[in-house]
Order: sequence, then C-alpha cells, then structure tokens
Amino acid sequence: MRPLRIASISAEVDPFSKTGGLGDVARSLPKSLHRLGQDIIIITPFYKQVIDAEKFQLKKIYHNVALHIDKENDVSVSYYRGELMPGLPVYFISADRYFGRKKELYGSAWENSRFYVFDVAALKLLSLLKFSADIIHCHDWHTGLIPELLQKKFKRSKTLANSATVFTAHNLAFQLGHNWWEIAGKLRDNGRTALPAFHQTEKIERLNFAKRAILYADAINTVSETYAEEILKPNFGQDLHHILRNRQHKLYGVVNGIDYNLFNPAKDPLIKYNYSSTSIEKKKLNKKALQKEFSLPTIDVPLIVMASRIAEQKGFDILLPILPTIAVRDAQFVIIGDGDKNYRKTLEQLEKDFPASFRYRPFSQTENIETKLYAAGDIVLLPSHFEPCGTTQLKGLRYGSVPVVREIGGLGETVSNYDPETNPDGIGFVFKSYSSESLLFTLARALETYKHAKIWQELVIRGMRSSFSWDLPAKKYLRLYRLAMKFKREGKAND
Repeated sequence: MRPLRIASISAEVDPFSKTGGLGDVARSLPKSLHRLGQDIIIITPFYKQVIDAEKFQLKKIYHNVALHIDKENDVSVSYYRGELMPGLPVYFISADRYFGRKKELYGSAWENSRFYVFDVAALKLLSLLKFSADIIHCHDWHTGLIPELLQKKFKRSKTLANSATVFTAHNLAFQLGHNWWEIAGKLRDNGRTALPAFHQTEKIERLNFAKRAILYADAINTVSETYAEEILKPNFGQDLHHILRNRQHKLYGVVNGIDYNLFNPAKDPLIKYNYSSTSIEKKKLNKKALQKEFSLPTIDVPLIVMASRIAEQKGFDILLPILPTIAVRDAQFVIIGDGDKNYRKTLEQLEKDFPASFRYRPFSQTENIETKLYAAGDIVLLPSHFEPCGTTQLKGLRYGSVPVVREIGGLGETVSNYDPETNPDGIGFVFKSYSSESLLFTLARALETYKHAKIWQELVIRGMRSSFSWDLPAKKYLRLYRLAMKFKREGKAND
C-alpha cells in the first residue's frame, strides 16, 4: 500500500507554539506517521513574538505572496520552512498584522479574521509547493474553514482537486474565536450561507468554523471513542449534536497518545532525578525537590498535583468546595494553571488559609513545569465536567503519578479503576457522578490506598508500564484517512 501524502494543519505545534494538548497532538501524531513511512508536512502560524526563527533555523521560502481572500480583499503573507525532525518539514505562515503583534497565541478581538487568513494561506501554500495531498488533516476550529474553501475556492486547483479532508474536533466547546453561546441566537452562523466578504468584520467574527468543518469535511473525528458518542447528545454536543447526528456515518473517535520519547522520566532533562519503573525510589527525590521549590514541608504525605486550565470544564466547581477538607488531612496540593478569575481568587485564598499544604501558581509559558509536577506528584487530579480525551492522565501515568479521574470522555477509556477486590489490575481511581461528594469519596480512597506502601508502589509501576504511545492511534488515523479518501471519491462520483 503506497504511502499517503498528508498535510497536517494546526494553530499550534510544540515545541514552536503551545497552550495545551493541541500542540502536543500536532507534534506527536505527524512524527508517528512519518516513522510509519508517510509523506507528511505540517503547516502552522508564525507567531512572531513567540517563535524564535533563528533558534529553530527557519528559512523564508516565499515573500509577500498575495492571497486573494475574495473578489474585494487581498492579504500579503510570507512563508518559512523548518523541521520538526529530519525529513519532517514544518511550514510557517507569516503575516505580522495577524500573527506578529501579540505574545499570546490567542485573545484577539478579531480572532476569526486571523484564522480565516491562516486557512486560505495554508491552501495557497500547498498549491505553491505543488503538494498534492491525499489528506488535509484540519486540527480544531482554527482550521475549520479549510474543507469549505477547498470545495469552493480551490475546487479547480490541479494540486488540490482530489484532496480529502479530515476535521478533528479536539474540544467542541471551542467552535470559533469567541464563545459561541454569547452570540445571539438569530445572529448565529447556520454554516450554509456563503462566506461574507473579508472586510465585513462583524459577520466574519460570527462565523462558526467548527460547524462549517463538520458540514464540509469528508470525515470527522474526535479524540476518543467515548467523546464521539457523547457529542451526539444535547448535554455534550455544544449545540452541534443535530448536524453531528446527520453525519454520524462519517464520525469516528481515535483516542490520543503521548510521545514516549519526549515524555520519558528516564531521560527527561527537565526533572532533577531521572528514574524508571525499575528505579521508582528516585521519584521521591523529585517530590522533595518540588516541595522545597514551593516551600512546602518535606514530609512523606500524598502530593496531589494539577496542571490545568482553571475552568468549570476541568471540574473546579466540584473541586473547590472540598479542597479545605483535603487540605487539613495528611496531604499536599500543588495546582498550576490560568483561567477563570473567580476560581483563581479562591485558589489564592486557599494558599493563605493552608500555607503548610496548599500551593497555587499561574501558568507561565516560559516555564517547563508540567513534567516536573508529574515526576514529583503521587496523585494527578482530573475531575473534569467533560473531557474529549486529555493527555494529562497519560503523562501522569508515564511519570508514576496515579490518576484520580471522572469517568468521562477519554478519561474513562484510558484509566481503569483500581479496586482490590473487583479490579486489582486497575491503574487509577475513577468516579462517575459529577459531584463534590463523589470526588471527595474517590480522593479519600486514593489517600487511604497510599498508606499501604507495597500496594501503592505496585499501582504506580503498573501505570508506568501501561502503553499509551502514538503507535496504535497513528495506525488508526491512517485507516481513517483512507476512509475519508473513499468518501471523497464517492462524493465526487455523485456530483
């Protein structure tokens, strides 16, 4: 079977740019596909204030290319080329007005306009490169206009006429550059009208990129099989459940993995003491190092860690009420993240109230704290309201930090509940009901199990030896790509 030509398009790609799991996936999946012998390229924005062109040895390959957004509007862009690994090129779209003014990746008042330019520029680049992609893989809402543009604006392109599209919804709560639910019902994009002229900014900023991707993509997937089922229901579908049901035959779930070369406690340069499942005693040295760094008592109590957006989605509305109860027990908390101001104020107050057991720090993009947390932590906490997949629990397992999770989305698929009687081979602690009481009970189970050193060590080692690499997901994506190509051929045959 011949290798596929794949263009992977994402708003962020680690290590060049990253705010969360999207950057991880957009880095690790192409690497795995490249290792499987596929012909793959990556396209992402050049965030001028974030990405160091000299450090990454980026070279400008096209300068001041005119993009014809529509009949009335042109935009000038340039393109850079770098490599993620030998033989795996990454192309960057440079336009200072859209991607060069802010140190943050997102947060513009005209976010949709930025990524409209990005989507057109990505397709233009494929034409310039004469890269006749079999598959254009569109990651999350930022790339959501590409399937429609391909069918309408680029339908006569010799390079792209036969390209099929796969749209991956990493999190349906994010459908455009603004909160979809804050747009008045009568002004919401139905996804079927013609794209407005680019200078009609208000209309552009109401475009629902994710909805249009679902309507026009040849195949759609989410980042876990469970989430693919959940989003067909009103309480998880984020007002897109109706159109998803109509395209259920094109909807698939592929659970994320993590890069086991990148996330490896035996080699990770960011942690103080390297270790593996055969030298687990060294993990305690990392715990003491983190306790000292955060001015916590260096005592042997369970250290519970979180690296998370501070948001209701991540379960903070059920976590905050029980934190004082846990904080007065023999346990310590370290939480890192940014987000909701009210939640953050509560976390800051908890640190004042419980100085011997609780620490909260906002996330700094310049600080590589994540794996340091997992290497030190005994428990990694994910009490999410909803979670398409999540990679935090996978990283936690890799570093020997036992997950406490809610059975939702990808969390339920990847973490099996430990029970000494019914499931002694479990690798974490799982609860179902979204309530503070269920979370408290499950955390109490984990804390009680910690007291039994031999059982806890077996639990840690079992988690570290679990396999959640990208090898299997990458092969599933290849099957999905071939299905998308089949759907594309069938659609053209029926035109």
